Amino acid sequence: MRLTDLARTVGITQGTASTLTDALVREGLVERFADDSDRRVTLLQTTPTGRRQADTWAAAYTAAADDVFAALSAKEQLLLTDLLHRLADSIDD
Repeated sequence: MRLTDLARTVGITQGTASTLTDALVREGLVERFADDSDRRVTLLQTTPTGRRQADTWAAAYTAAADDVFAALSAKEQLLLTDLLHRLADSIDD
């Protein structure tokens, strides 16, 4: 993934993405390398350790979300999902 694409996807500046990437590289979670076709482009790739860490974080996030939404019935969860989608769509317009 390109650093600029990451910044745009996450909604942060390229400078912030670069700083965060530096930390992830130091932790051994991400590798940074130049694109062979355009040396100005920085590409990012997760390491095996980074992928395992991402899986761990995703599982923890899912478990926390399950706990939070357990207070709602299945019908209420569907209604909330619909409402949140409508809100998100109105922001994109």
